[in-house]
Amino acid sequence: MRYITIFAVLSAIILFSACSSNKKQESKEVPAITIGVMPSMDYLPLAVAQREGYFEKHEVKVNIEKFLSANQRDIAFQSGTVDGGVTDYTSAALLKAGGFDMKLTSKCQAPFYIVASAQSGINNLSELKGKKIAVSQNTVIDFCVDMALTNAGLTANDVEKIEINKIPDRFEMLRNNKIDATGLPNPFALIAASEGGKLLVSMDSLKYTVTGIVFSQSAMDTKGEAIKKMYAAYNDGVAYLNSHTVADVKDILVKDLKFPEPVAEKVTLPKYTNAQPVLVNDKDIQAVITWLSDKKLINDSFKVEDLINDQLTQ
Repeated sequence: MRYITIFAVLSAIILFSACSSNKKQESKEVPAITIGVMPSMDYLPLAVAQREGYFEKHEVKVNIEKFLSANQRDIAFQSGTVDGGVTDYTSAALLKAGGFDMKLTSKCQAPFYIVASAQSGINNLSELKGKKIAVSQNTVIDFCVDMALTNAGLTANDVEKIEINKIPDRFEMLRNNKIDATGLPNPFALIAASEGGKLLVSMDSLKYTVTGIVFSQSAMDTKGEAIKKMYAAYNDGVAYLNSHTVADVKDILVKDLKFPEPVAEKVTLPKYTNAQPVLVNDKDIQAVITWLSDKKLINDSFKVEDLINDQLTQ
């Protein structure tokens, strides 16, 4: 009888160990996801999650792949090199309309600015009338400029738009007073302001959210649970940002987001929120779709609901 009891105890221990081992194995089997980003403050919660170990806390491996241009990021996305990325609504809608099977899964917080050159003498949006404004045509910057002009009671016909695709090129032209104004994200906008440029308006002050996170349908089908874990870590990153000062993330701003150190010290962080889905009736996405449709860049039959997945941030 004693041998039977010992055998039963040993069997229980072995079974328990096997179960524990299986659970560990299951957690290791959560697939890794790769996110494509550009140097922008909209992916700061992810950068914090990476530095602070929040991905490990939620048992998910997230690779953050950095790109210097939106075109490179989108090519990697379409080729499957990355599973998703931080992008803008304009690019997301154009990718979807072009036949790429993907969805917007959440909003991000990252203001774009309309910036006037130091020597332009422009101090408000209404003074842009008749001025040269550099844009990348049919992109989020073009959209932001048009929305800012509308806010000032102007239209695109009231200004001279200059086509300059690359952000660094527009920044240099602004810096050298070869254009009167342009649209810029950070860190370029704040660098321009530190050198005497005038921040005329930010898109968040106009109540527009125009960036978000996207994933391919393939990634959502095969890595849905990993994406949800990523968002849990993202929310931890948001909590960190909202309870710490800019000094606590200065290293990220300088190293990853390419802020010059003197500018990084003066940054005001956006008020980040937990990951929120983009809703079909959100005015921001509706404004983007209307703008693209008016410019004949997407068909009138384009449906916003086909662009959105609102289930992964829950």
